[in-house]
Amino acid sequence: MRYALKRLGGSVLSDDEKITVIAEKFTGILKALGLDPDSPSLKETPKRVATMYVKEIFVGLKKEAFPKLTFSDFTKPTRSSSTVVVKNIQLVSHCEHHFVPMVGVAHIAYLPKDKVIGLSKLNRIAKYFASRPQLQERLTCQIAESLAHILQTPDVAVFTEMSHFCVQGRGVLDKESTTRAHFLLGRFESDPSFRQEFLWFFPEASMKKNYGETSQNSRLA
Repeated sequence: MRYALKRLGGSVLSDDEKITVIAEKFTGILKALGLDPDSPSLKETPKRVATMYVKEIFVGLKKEAFPKLTFSDFTKPTRSSSTVVVKNIQLVSHCEHHFVPMVGVAHIAYLPKDKVIGLSKLNRIAKYFASRPQLQERLTCQIAESLAHILQTPDVAVFTEMSHFCVQGRGVLDKESTTRAHFLLGRFESDPSFRQEFLWFFPEASMKKNYGETSQNSRLA
């Protein structure tokens, strides 16, 4: 795994070992800020923060945390296409530049080929990739390409809209702007009618507002 912390021997640290390492480093941060890590209100903070990182907000760094999937066989209806759409999947991720939250929603659409996935699994997959230090563009791409691989369909579209606390709470201190990113695969990318159908489900995606927007299919590792 790209982000995994490893021992000198090359094996990945256990969760308990990660928590110990992070708690020690965070104690150093508190001291550098002039805070007393032994004060009653801060004494348990390093371990709380470390546990939160390892077992909650960054759990998506672990391959074994990928959600278990359920599928159903798909019989194509008589019409030429039958798009599955899930709107407003709530996401909380963390910007890898400042390690502060970015919060928003994902909309997912796909054209089934031979099977459909349990609907809640779309939410779980999106949340899995959000549960790691991220870039919104990469997050959008990872959700789409993961679903295309899992469902063995080339036709997937993902649209995200998020508020970034690195913009709201520091720097420019802009509390109103949001950022949009979309990643289109297969017919959603190549067929204007399919692309229009996707946008029809999400009229907000085509509204002309003062949003930061990432152009589709900027591929990030």
